[in-house]
Parts: sequence; C-alpha cells; structure tokens
Amino acid sequence: MADVPSDAPEHCPGTTSEQAGKSSACQGCPNQTICASGATKAPDPAIEEIKLKMAVVKHKILVLSGKGGVGKSTFSAHLAHALASDDSKEVALLDIDICGPSIPKIMGLEGEQVHQSGSGWSPVYVEDNLAVMSIGFLLGSPDDAVIWRGPKKNGMIKQFLRDVDWGELDYLIVDTPPGTSDEHLSVVQYLSGAGIDGAIIITTPQEVSLQDVRKEIRFCQKVKLPVIGVVENMSGFVCPKCKNTSQIFPPTMGGAQRMCEELGLTLLGKVPLDPRIGRSCDEGKSFLNEVPDSPAAAAYQTIVQSIKNYCSSNLTSAAHTD
Repeated sequence: MADVPSDAPEHCPGTTSEQAGKSSACQGCPNQTICASGATKAPDPAIEEIKLKMAVVKHKILVLSGKGGVGKSTFSAHLAHALASDDSKEVALLDIDICGPSIPKIMGLEGEQVHQSGSGWSPVYVEDNLAVMSIGFLLGSPDDAVIWRGPKKNGMIKQFLRDVDWGELDYLIVDTPPGTSDEHLSVVQYLSGAGIDGAIIITTPQEVSLQDVRKEIRFCQKVKLPVIGVVENMSGFVCPKCKNTSQIFPPTMGGAQRMCEELGLTLLGKVPLDPRIGRSCDEGKSFLNEVPDSPAAAAYQTIVQSIKNYCSSNLTSAAHTD
C-alpha cells in the first residue's frame, strides 16, 4: 500500500484510511497520534510542489504493461529517441522501475552518475536534448539489488519528480515497472495536479499477456488516466531475406487488435520481432538509427507519429478549454 509508513506495524490500515490511528493494529505505533488527528488524510504537499515543477513540461506520458518481458522499457527508450530526433524538442526519460532499472543499459549510460547542483539533481544526457534519470545511476553496481518496501519506493519517485532539474521539456516519458502497484499509484498521484496526457500500454499477442493488460486498462479507468493507445510488440517475424511474415507468438484470441476493438481503445501499431532490436538495446544504441529501413523501425515511426498527433490535439483541446 502506498500510504503505509515504513515503521508501521503489521496490518496497518493505511494513513488515509478511516480507521487510521483507531484500529487495534495501530496500538503502539509511533504514528498513531498523528494518524488519529486526521492530518495524514490531507493532500501530500509534494503534489503542489510537483505541479509547479512540471508547469514547464508540455507533455507527460506513462508507458505501462501488465506483464514483464513484453518490451516496455525498449519501447520507452525508442519513443524517447524518436521524439528527440527532432532537435527543436526537449525530451526526458524517467525510469521509475525501482527494482529493475534497465533504462541505463538500454540508453548506453551504464556507469554514469547523477550530480547534485543548487537547482536539484542533474539528469544524465544521451544527447543535448535527451535527458535520462534512473535509480540505476544511484547504485554502486548494475548488479546491486534494490530491496525496498513501498514507502521508500514512493519517496524516491517523489524525489525524481520534484528534485530533478528537468528544465523546460516538450515530452517527459515515464517508464514504469509491470503491474499495478505502489509505483503506478504514486506517479499518478504525484502528477495529478500537473496533468498527464495519458498512458501507452505495451503487450504481446498472446492471451496470457493480454489478460494482464486488461487489468492495466481497468487500473487506468479507476484512476482516471487516459489511455493513448496500445502497442503490440513481438507481432510476427519478418524474414530479412524472403520478407514473409511468420507468427512466432500467434494471437490465439485475436491479439491486441481484437482487445482494442472490444474495449474501444486505439491500437497504435504492431512492432514485429527483430533480433537487432535486442542487440541495439544490449549495446546501448538506438535501433531506429542503426536499422532505419527495417519493418520494425517503420512501425515505430508510425506509432510515434500517432502519439505526437495525440499530444498535439490534447494541447489544443486544453488551450480551448482555458
């Protein structure tokens, strides 16, 4: 639970619960008095602080997946690369996968460190217009395990959003861990005042992946997070010689396309399997730059253009509303 302090006893009802400070589980807890007073039910002041920080960030996009291993971080990285290919745009990629930070590796930034300045933490730059922040930069070794409970993870996400010197941005891409847990609740809560353009949901064609994606979509609906669209990764394999497409992971129940039709969502596109994507990530390079003429790169570019169109229309709608 996102609202359970790290020093709370077992069966803590949570600081925002109606039973906070009153239930039998609260007896002897050092937080009992303040919880019983109702002060913990007040909005976190960090929400307003983050709202002010994010006032100069035009678009905030979350990348979600129901299941791990579907290529979410790979997509986040290449979305950031594609947006930053326009030199007139300022782009940042925030990795909030606290226990499994793979963005430093994928972006070719392993071994880099975060520096503190008077204006906050300085992100690490891939290009002059592409900044990256990850807990991976704070670890002594890529092999170090982060063994944290929810409250400590939430505190780190708060710091990333509030204390990093992001500057003025056109796009902030947030790469999340799989599932619907503390990290997701925290980032949605902390960005609630600043406004999130929406979420991109990554899946693969198999029903076992789509089952968890449906849970992710329900999560978005419950927290009122717009869904920009769905991306189907590993969608067929295009032979580089004969150009025929083979279904390595057959969509036995219709895949992402049928799910989007049933739920009224946009299918942003299908990215075919390409071993060169994995190799590019291992080498910390952009697949879009390495193999720009491949079917997968073309699929990426089409998807990215749809996301840019969505964000532009979202900005226009907001301006008319104001």
